[in-house]
Amino acid sequence: MALEHAILVSLSERSGSGYELARRFEKSIGLFWSATHQQIYRVLKRMVQDGWVAADVVAQDGRPDKKVYTVGEPGRDELRRWLAEPSPSAGPQELAVKLRGASFGDAGAVAAEITRHRDAHATQLELYRQIEKRDFPSPHALRGRSLHQYLVLRGGIRVEEGQVEWLEEIRTALHADEEDDR
Repeated sequence: MALEHAILVSLSERSGSGYELARRFEKSIGLFWSATHQQIYRVLKRMVQDGWVAADVVAQDGRPDKKVYTVGEPGRDELRRWLAEPSPSAGPQELAVKLRGASFGDAGAVAAEITRHRDAHATQLELYRQIEKRDFPSPHALRGRSLHQYLVLRGGIRVEEGQVEWLEEIRTALHADEEDDR
């Protein structure tokens, strides 16, 4: 995922100046996707050149004029394309941005992507648990290098458990939301 997609999601939620967008990133999207003010302004400039966003100059009393950015049709098209596109190696940050933007594209495609990632994490978790059972049948007796290897494996297990739990929570909530819409 590129910063452009996170910006498209944020500006689709609400138009704003570069400063406002940077502040929003710090308080919301920035919890799972970080970007400096300089990165945001640099990407906004490129997005204006590409026609993805438009910048309207707004006069301010006693302060310099500000540019307020809104998503244009090419930007909406790009956001819809990206939301529908499978992301084979998407991490939690990309999935979070896709989930946040699901209402601006094909929410069903985003839900399918969530399911696919949940299944992949469940498979990895099962593999880790098989390794744990096979290689570390008595973890309480481990010392030194074996203990360290076991602890690394346990870290992997915990990460995968967390991912599976989070993605299943999303699937359940999306399914309930879908049922409410019927």
